Amino acid sequence: MDDITKRKNPVLTGAIDSPFEKIKQLDNEGAEFWSSRDLANILEYGDYRNFSNVVANAMTACMAAGASVDDHFVEITDMVPIGSGATREVSLVLLSRYACYLVVQNADPSKEIVALGQTYFAIQTRKQEIATLALEEEQRLFLRTELSEHNRQLAGVAKGAGVVKPIDYAIFQDHGYRGLYRMTHREIHQHKGLKKSQKILDHMGPTELAANLFRATQTEEKLKKEPTCGKERANQVHYEVGAKVRQTIAELDGTMPENLPTHDSIKKIERKKNKLLCNKEESDE
Repeated sequence: MDDITKRKNPVLTGAIDSPFEKIKQLDNEGAEFWSSRDLANILEYGDYRNFSNVVANAMTACMAAGASVDDHFVEITDMVPIGSGATREVSLVLLSRYACYLVVQNADPSKEIVALGQTYFAIQTRKQEIATLALEEEQRLFLRTELSEHNRQLAGVAKGAGVVKPIDYAIFQDHGYRGLYRMTHREIHQHKGLKKSQKILDHMGPTELAANLFRATQTEEKLKKEPTCGKERANQVHYEVGAKVRQTIAELDGTMPENLPTHDSIKKIERKKNKLLCNKEESDE
């Protein structure tokens, strides 16, 4: 395939041959970004002032979509060579892949290269979304498994402290939830809009699962230091640990667990993973 064909249809040659991929840069942590000036050149904007308006419109679109502009558009100044060893200061914007997608959506649609950019960034942004979703699902599976195991261990430690009967354990669990959520188990269930048959832990995302895992492990460790404290003290410890986790979230300016989004059941992810494993085993036979 000659250079002209590649130019007209870089998507067909693979992402690595795309002009948009070639101007991609990586920061010290391996995160990808694009320079607005490099992108302006690729999109055939001779006057950067005109392209600045395109970037500004993209920022507005980002804000309207509910995304953080600062996470996707970073305005900086840089020194560029102008010949004879001299340099001058210019302004530019460092763009995330999503920011580039918004920029090409707001660029001049009459340019062929803009249309190609729209296709490229739409495809690559979708790939990134799928990869992020897959990672989140793996995190959920791991954290949910860990939480189940530590809840069993916590139940054993609580039993040693006098939390024996099922009703006692339900009260004990509610103390932990009230510390972390300021709600009982039933109130959390209602607040999240879950059906009666749905378990709240099965519909938590990674952040919420991690907060509950920390609550469970720290309560377990604290009760191990007071093995015969009695169920009233055990309830108090669980509440205090849950409250401390909530306080930490507040100090970090995080989202409180009751306000985190509800996800599809973890069972759905487990079924999908098992199906993929079965298909792989069949293909290996």
